Amino acid sequence: MINDEIKDKEIRLIGAEGEQLGIVSAAEGQRLADEANLDLVKIAPQAKPPVCKIMDYGKHKFELAKREKENRKNQKVVNIKEVRLTPNIDEHDFNTKLNQAIKFLKSGDKVKVSVRFRGREITHSAIGKEILVRFRDGVSEYGASDKDIKMEGRNMAMLLSPTKA
Repeated sequence: MINDEIKDKEIRLIGAEGEQLGIVSAAEGQRLADEANLDLVKIAPQAKPPVCKIMDYGKHKFELAKREKENRKNQKVVNIKEVRLTPNIDEHDFNTKLNQAIKFLKSGDKVKVSVRFRGREITHSAIGKEILVRFRDGVSEYGASDKDIKMEGRNMAMLLSPTKA
């Protein structure tokens, strides 16, 4: 709330330079803000009495927007890429998938590696575990395992995160 929107009888007033001006009426606070050619802004409405500050509201909003934009710019969005393998994968196909995962890890993405079992392949889950361990060893230079190897229905999966280089 700013200026005339403040309807409280008494407010705790903070000056433009941050100094305490004590408890005054809202009309008195508005008069002081007008004299300084600034706005009266309620900054703590839940306090007893509410705390108001004399400041340039437009400049304050601009600073908040600028800070928010800077925080958004510094955020890193983490994507999860998935690489699917089968228990009877050939060596060349395995290396191709390995290189693809390395490329994802280098670009900073997490990689979910899963082995899909179809039909009776599920009875040979040890083969899938061997493939995932071999895959983890192949990318160990670029990424480390976040979640350990575990079964998820008919899939066996693990999650790899890029190592900080």
